[in-house]
Amino acid sequence: MLVLVINSGSSSLKYQVRDVEAGSVLAEGLVEKIGMGNGGDGDGALEGPRDHAEALELVDAAIHAALGDRALDAVGHRVVHGGERFAEPVLVNNEITRAIERLNPLAPLHNPANVLGIRAIAKKWPELPQVAVFDTAFHRTLPEHAWRYAVPDELYTNHGIRRYGFHGTSHEYVAHRAAALLDVPVEEFDAVIAHLGNGASVTAIRGGKSVDTSMGFTPLEGLVMGTRSGDLDPSILVFLGRAGWSPEDLDSMLNRQSGLKGLAGNNDMRTVVEAADAGDARAAMALAVASYRLAKYIGGYHVAVGGAKALVFTAGIGENSHQFRSLVAERLGALGVQLDAGLNRERSKEPCVISTPASALPVLVVPTNEEHAIAEATAAVVHHSSTAPQRPF
Repeated sequence: MLVLVINSGSSSLKYQVRDVEAGSVLAEGLVEKIGMGNGGDGDGALEGPRDHAEALELVDAAIHAALGDRALDAVGHRVVHGGERFAEPVLVNNEITRAIERLNPLAPLHNPANVLGIRAIAKKWPELPQVAVFDTAFHRTLPEHAWRYAVPDELYTNHGIRRYGFHGTSHEYVAHRAAALLDVPVEEFDAVIAHLGNGASVTAIRGGKSVDTSMGFTPLEGLVMGTRSGDLDPSILVFLGRAGWSPEDLDSMLNRQSGLKGLAGNNDMRTVVEAADAGDARAAMALAVASYRLAKYIGGYHVAVGGAKALVFTAGIGENSHQFRSLVAERLGALGVQLDAGLNRERSKEPCVISTPASALPVLVVPTNEEHAIAEATAAVVHHSSTAPQRPF
């Protein structure tokens, strides 16, 4: 089955065509500056495609050049927020699209763009099955004591304010890969998985399921990230609001000006590590804050899973920054974590163990592959829908 995987942003469209049976990538690319002008405020002459429908024409041309006469069988969409309704991937229809749209207030930067991608595909290829794969779905197994905030109940019942968690597609994929590497049935796999990129989250896995995760109502909660603050005292926002900061000011500060960028002046981990190695005190402090925050979460989630059987690093920083992995591991002596310095420095595209035999729990690096996971989920949903018995009317 040939599946087109779409990750649609407000001004970009990332795509990949995968042959699910062969496990191969046949085409991939990124269309940027959708609807963007060359003026300072986004006005002026258009620099990129007019809209997502026009962007899809570029994708279609690239796909046709790569596939020739072979036809797509389905489209899988990464959808960031599935709310409480969506606990698994679903076949898209008009009602599902509207349901995703109704979740826009929970993910205003992501879900509207995801819907634009779905509608563009539906307009161009109306007969092509589409599947929505939700970032939040894997975390629907969180127990209530983990997803509840200690605020008045009406905030949950009337506004849906609770912890949802994100990066679920990656955490689920990595959990299965790590369990296979350790030759442990995924149903018996207890671990802590750290998905570390410009956006970062850590998840407690018990019996192969998510039982706690660092991101919450939005992807802002939790770890120190590239430009996001992660955890902080909510009263800071009250204080700043009284000092004249608008909601827009606060949102920009927390999501775009904080994290590594706020601490070190740069959100790229490689640049921050290089600066710290060169003696930059701000960069060194940024790494100390970020590694300490992650180590605290790992310790807490070790308790949450009843004793982790593994610690797993994944995503861009988790897979490639041996320096940051070392900083985190140095703070985990109480858990008996010991990295093998040589193995830790090696860069591998395959899952590997980077701890010493004496380490109390194995430490793994497992490359994530969300596109692969989305394609497989899409193929499974489409296959099930085509083989399921039809209900009589």
